[in-house]
Amino acid sequence: MKRNKKVVLTATALSLSAILAACGGDEEKNTASTGDGEKELNLLIPSEPPSLHPQLASDTTSGAIIESAFEGLTTMVDGEPVLAAAKDYVVSDDLLTYTFTLRDAQWSNGDNVTAQDFEYAWKWALNPENASEYSTILYPIKGAESYNTGAGTAEEVGVKAIDEKTLEVTLNAPTPYFLELTAFKTFFPINKANAEANPTWYAEADSYVGNGAYTLATWNHSGDIVLEKSETYWDAKNVNIDTVNIAMVESETTQMTMYDAGEVDYLGAPYGSISLDAIDRLKSEDKLNVSNQAGIYWYKFNTKDPVMQNENIRKALALAIDREGLIKNIVKGEQEPALGMVPNSVDGFSEDDGYFKDADYEQAKKYLDAGLKELGIASAADLEVKVSYNTSEAHSAIAQFIQQGWTDKLGISVKLDNAEWQVYLDKISNGDFQIGRLGWGADYNDAYSFLEMYNSAANGNNQTGWSSDEYTKLLNESVVETDPTKRTEKLLAAEAVIMDDMPVAPIYYNTNLFIESDSIENMVPDALGNINLKYVDVK
Repeated sequence: MKRNKKVVLTATALSLSAILAACGGDEEKNTASTGDGEKELNLLIPSEPPSLHPQLASDTTSGAIIESAFEGLTTMVDGEPVLAAAKDYVVSDDLLTYTFTLRDAQWSNGDNVTAQDFEYAWKWALNPENASEYSTILYPIKGAESYNTGAGTAEEVGVKAIDEKTLEVTLNAPTPYFLELTAFKTFFPINKANAEANPTWYAEADSYVGNGAYTLATWNHSGDIVLEKSETYWDAKNVNIDTVNIAMVESETTQMTMYDAGEVDYLGAPYGSISLDAIDRLKSEDKLNVSNQAGIYWYKFNTKDPVMQNENIRKALALAIDREGLIKNIVKGEQEPALGMVPNSVDGFSEDDGYFKDADYEQAKKYLDAGLKELGIASAADLEVKVSYNTSEAHSAIAQFIQQGWTDKLGISVKLDNAEWQVYLDKISNGDFQIGRLGWGADYNDAYSFLEMYNSAANGNNQTGWSSDEYTKLLNESVVETDPTKRTEKLLAAEAVIMDDMPVAPIYYNTNLFIESDSIENMVPDALGNINLKYVDVK
């Protein structure tokens, strides 16, 4: 097995070289290059992408494709934001105003990329009528929250196209990670003219217009997607792969079979997961690559549910999970038990030892007894809970392991419920669940990325229905706090508040697991779990 060095996220440095896995293993079959000199890359994703709209997508499957079809003002390279659609920027002395100058660039339909396209896209995300789950990531911008919550207007939002090449952005407070935010998909531009002419432009390949390194050439829904190198992209000369073929295959076992047969060049994060049954074999063959990821796997409790609204029941379930056993016997990817909301790899949280003991069955039973009494339930045998997850061999195995633990250690009944990815997302978003599996990867190198979604029950990424005035106050104070130490203290205090109420059961901190053919170069997920296909090459 190939293992990278430990990666620590900071606001200033996150070296890609530190997470490059060593080359090794037997020579493998690959289909990456055709005989006529055209370079192809063959990938798999587990399902139909729920949405390929940059301002609507909230999942990794969609995001992995959008990242190749679009480009923001900046992009992340070696953990640092570098200029992309912008060729320059100036920051005011008070760190509140960013003025970006756009480079000469074209959309895939030949239109010029303009500052108006950025202003349109950001305000589209904030328009409450569009229900963007990621709208809150724009809240550092002046007037963004007011407009998004219906208290303000679009004209009051601090983003303005001065002319076709100049975009001015005004913030509420200095935001040290703002240039990382502008590399995130919700900050990508939209071709304003195309979107206004066709509001469903993002639903089919023939109407899809992007400004990234690749165009969406083919989209056979629930079948496959083909990306082709964009000839209108400003940096096309540095894009190596001509065609990226992406098939949709739900079964991890089938995916593994295809990889072993040489039909696929890369398998794993961020496009999907590796079959748990294959991990031991891949380790023994020294083919499994593991790199750190600032991400978390967790179970969310629906606090509007009659049972899950009980804090003691939530705590009982959270404490009665054997995380070490799950990692050792089921997922096997060198993950770390999650005893808090923020991974230890995030700057300022490296000394965070967690808020509870792993597999603390004694305390869990005390919480369970208290919760049953409060709910008027006679005994643990009379309590049934339901765990929901999207269809996946890995998620199923994890759920069965936790189900067995809760049944054996707490004496309760546990029902499992799975659904296809899009159906599952709809159920979770609509509150049609009791306990739901979800994951989260940092959108930028800051603890706020893991905590911000719970600042309001109305936040589209919350799903638990939980909120706390104290928690929101601490987060709001952290936004305007300019002293790094004091800011970290407020974020740690906020984490303590949410862990005391336990609307979420953290399970483990993620790692990136992937395998790739020997012909692939520069294809390693970064510490945020992303891959920029622009830099990938084949021998």
